Amino acid sequence: MGRGKIEIKKIENPTNRQVTYSKRRQGIMKKAKELTVLCDAEVSIVMFSSTGKFAEYCSPSSDTKSMFDRYQQMTGIDLWHSQYERMQSNLNHLKEINHNLRREIRQRMGEELDGLNIDELRGLEQNVDEALKLVRQRKYHVITTQTDTYKKKLKNSHEAHQHLLRELEMREGQPAYGFMDNNDPNNYECAIDLANAAAATGSHVYAYRVQPNQPNLHGIMAYNSNDLRLA
Repeated sequence: MGRGKIEIKKIENPTNRQVTYSKRRQGIMKKAKELTVLCDAEVSIVMFSSTGKFAEYCSPSSDTKSMFDRYQQMTGIDLWHSQYERMQSNLNHLKEINHNLRREIRQRMGEELDGLNIDELRGLEQNVDEALKLVRQRKYHVITTQTDTYKKKLKNSHEAHQHLLRELEMREGQPAYGFMDNNDPNNYECAIDLANAAAATGSHVYAYRVQPNQPNLHGIMAYNSNDLRLA
C-alpha cells in the first residue's frame, strides 16, 4: 500500500509536532548535502523550531556570512539596516546620558548654573545635600572601623603587658644574677650591697666575675645569709 497524503496544516499535538520536525529536518539536511555534492551548489539553510532550537547547514566551500552578502547583492535587500539603526539609536541614547551626567557633575562643582531656574537650583541643592550626607556616613563608618581596630590592638598590648608583669612577679622569688667587670672598682661595692639586700630578704644572690681577656667566664660564687665573700 502506498503512503497516504497528509493534510498540510499545523500539528496540534506538541509531541507529534516535535517528532515530525525532527524527522523532516534531518531529511532536509540530507537533501542539502546531496545537492551540494551532486550539483556543486552552494547551499545555506537556517531553521528555528517552535521551541526556539536553532539548526543550520552551509556548504563546505562557503560560509553563512558570505551567503548573506551574496543574497544582499542579488536581491538588493539590506539585511543589516534595521540592526544598524537600532545600534545607532542605542549609541545616541548613551551619548545623551553621558552628556547629562557630565553636566550634572559640572553643576555640582558650581559650574554652568546660569541657565537654571529656582526649582532646578533647589533640586540641585537637595542632591548635593544628599551626596554630602552619604559622604559623611562613609567617613564615620571608616573612622568607627579604624577606632575599633585600634581598641583591639590596645587591648592586645595591655594583655601582653599584664602577662609580662605576671612572669616578672613569678621570677621575683628566684635567685638573682649579676655580672661584674674586673676593671671597674665600683662593682665590688655594688656586689656587697646586693648581697646584703638579698640576705635581709632571705634570698640568694650569685655574682659572676667576667675576665674580658679570657674566652671563658671566671667567677667565684659565695653566699651566706649574713655576708658575701668575693675572691
